[in-house]
Amino acid sequence: MITISLCMIVKDEEKILDRCLSSVADLMDEIIIVDTGSGDNTKAIAAKYTDKIYDFKWINDFSAARNYAFSKATKEYIYSADADELLDEPNREKFRILKQVLMPEIEIVQMYYSNQLKYGSVYNYDKEYRPKLFKRVRNFTWIDPIHETIRTEPVVFDSEIEIIHEQEESHASRDLTAFRRVCKEENTLSVRLHNLYARELFIAGNEDDFIQAEAFYEASCSDTARSADEIREAACVVAKAARLRGDNMKFHKYAMKAMAADGCAEICMELGNFYMEKEDYQEAVVWFYNAAFETESILDIRCKGNKPLLGMAECYKRIGMEERAEEYTKMAKEWTASACRP
Repeated sequence: MITISLCMIVKDEEKILDRCLSSVADLMDEIIIVDTGSGDNTKAIAAKYTDKIYDFKWINDFSAARNYAFSKATKEYIYSADADELLDEPNREKFRILKQVLMPEIEIVQMYYSNQLKYGSVYNYDKEYRPKLFKRVRNFTWIDPIHETIRTEPVVFDSEIEIIHEQEESHASRDLTAFRRVCKEENTLSVRLHNLYARELFIAGNEDDFIQAEAFYEASCSDTARSADEIREAACVVAKAARLRGDNMKFHKYAMKAMAADGCAEICMELGNFYMEKEDYQEAVVWFYNAAFETESILDIRCKGNKPLLGMAECYKRIGMEERAEEYTKMAKEWTASACRP
């Protein structure tokens, strides 16, 4: 049977920490809690489960805090959890079995992360795999019978364990503020964060969030180091910010940049919204239709689903085509009920 260190970073989690720890404590061989500056009873609650509680000065870097927590682990595997997660009894049993049967060559175990859309900010699906269990010390092995080389890709196992993500509130405002801070301090974002910032804007951002992100993504559109996909997502952000500000010239400039880079559902949605605002409902329908049926989403899956369907429904309603409006309203409801499930 494998041994597992639970590693968590926490701050002001007194409302939910006990719920989380009580659902996993007996499955762990070691519990490590890293507190980044709690002002409530978080550490007292953690002390009910472990004496391995450490303070870490918050430096606006989640990775640094998690790396510190991982550095304190001593068991074979590390289970990374957040305070707003929990395991119910059926999944506790699956976890217990996993501990007994996991093969030593497995380096990462993925588990389903569910209930993601309750306060969705960067999530397109309610349930999807995430890496959650990590081998602490990696053993490198040679592979291939000729031109042998070291295997560098991890051995990943997709388990059936489902972690319930039970947030108390949306983290979108916190996350978007953090993105703005990193953009200001570093003047750049990695490919992954470039995508996640744009995704969070489209899924959970408000008008002011888009306008504050406009200059950064406009610079990305001119950055020769950025890929075509990155330029396309950047153009989507700039185009939407310009539309929200009423800058029609800039809106069309960046909408066309996105279309030239193969287009996407997000920019078709923006064109649909633009023409609907201009009360050109026939033209708006064309672009909403393209969003729903002719393009793929790159940031917010709803831009290929219920959003353009509802847009068409509203346009048809405004031009007096009630039957068509009802048809697309029904399609939008059906999509909402099913399309975000795996």
